[in-house]
Amino acid sequence: MSKKATVIRGDGIGPEVVDSMIRVLKECNIQSELILADAGSEQWQKNGEKDPTYIPESTMKLLESTDACFKGPTTTIPKPGAPRSVAVTLRQKFELYSNIRPIKTYKRITPNHDLDFVCFREATEGLYTGIEVQLTDDAAIAIRKITRQGCRRFIGAALDWAQKYHMKKFVAITKRNILKMTDGIFWDEVQSAGGKIPGLDIQEIYIDNMMQQLVVNPEQFNGAVLASTNLFMDIVSELASGIIGSIGLVYSSNMGDRYAMFEAAHGSAPSFKGLGKVNPTASILSGAWMAEYLGEPHIKDAVFAATDQVINEGKSVTFDIGGSATTVQMTDAIISLAKEKLRR
Repeated sequence: MSKKATVIRGDGIGPEVVDSMIRVLKECNIQSELILADAGSEQWQKNGEKDPTYIPESTMKLLESTDACFKGPTTTIPKPGAPRSVAVTLRQKFELYSNIRPIKTYKRITPNHDLDFVCFREATEGLYTGIEVQLTDDAAIAIRKITRQGCRRFIGAALDWAQKYHMKKFVAITKRNILKMTDGIFWDEVQSAGGKIPGLDIQEIYIDNMMQQLVVNPEQFNGAVLASTNLFMDIVSELASGIIGSIGLVYSSNMGDRYAMFEAAHGSAPSFKGLGKVNPTASILSGAWMAEYLGEPHIKDAVFAATDQVINEGKSVTFDIGGSATTVQMTDAIISLAKEKLRR
C-alpha cells in the first residue's frame, strides 16, 4: 500500500518553492501520494483571524491520517494573542522531538570551508514551550522546562544517528555552569547513554564558546553530531547555515517515534513573494528526504546527487549563490539530472 504525505504550501515564497519540490518528486515518479492542504498566517487572516491556530481543523484531520508531512515556509505574526507557529504546533502535537539539520558545504560556494556535520535540536521543550508569566507591567519571566524523559528520547535519537552514519564525535552544547539544573539533566542523559557506545568521543561545549568555535574553526566539528536544547540549537544551526553560504540551501526534518515533518530551514521571505527568483534547494532536498522516509530512498539519492551537481556547476543557480536562474530554471536543471541518474 502506498504511503501518503500532507503537503502545506505555506505563506510568502512557500507556494513557489513547494511547487518546485512537488515537481521534482513527481518527475522522479514518487509512488507515495502527496495531498495538498492549507495552513499558515495568510489563510488565518483570510478566515478573519478567528481560529485559535494557523492550522484549520480540516488540515489537522488530514495530517493525522497521513504518514508524514511537508511544511512549506509559513509566517508567524509576532504579536501577543496571535497563534503559535505552525512548526511549533506540529512538533508538539505529534511529539516531533528531534529537529535535524545536516550541514554540508558545496565546493563552488564556500571554497575555504569543507564542512559535514549534523545539528540535532530538541524540539518540544526548553524555552519554546512558550510558558511566560507577566509579573507586573514592567516584568515578565519565561520558564525553561527540561525533563529527563524528554532529554532521554532526544539524546537516544541523536546517538542512533551517530551510529547509523558512523560518526565518531558527539558534542553536547550547554550552559551548565549557569543553568545547573536544566542543563544538568541534559548532560546527565548524554553521559549515561553516550557512555555505552564504544569509540564515540563525547564532548561538552558551552554555548558562548561554541559560537566562537563555529566562526573560528568550524571544520573541527566534521563527522560530529551536535546536540542541544531547543533555543541553543536553533541559534547554533542558524549560524552553521550561514557558513554554508545561503540559508536557501539548508534542509531539515522533525522526527518523532511515529511521524515526521520535513521543511526548509528558511522562512517565508514575503518581500520575495511572486518574484520567481528564490532558491528552491532547501525545499527540494527536504522533499527528497521525505521520499526516503516514505520508503523510496532511490529518489533521495538521485535528487541529492543532481542538486549537488547543479550547484557546483553553477550554470543554473539562483541569485543568492552567484547565478541568475529563476526558481523554475534551477528546478528544471535538478529534475533533468535526477531523472538521468534514476535511469542508470
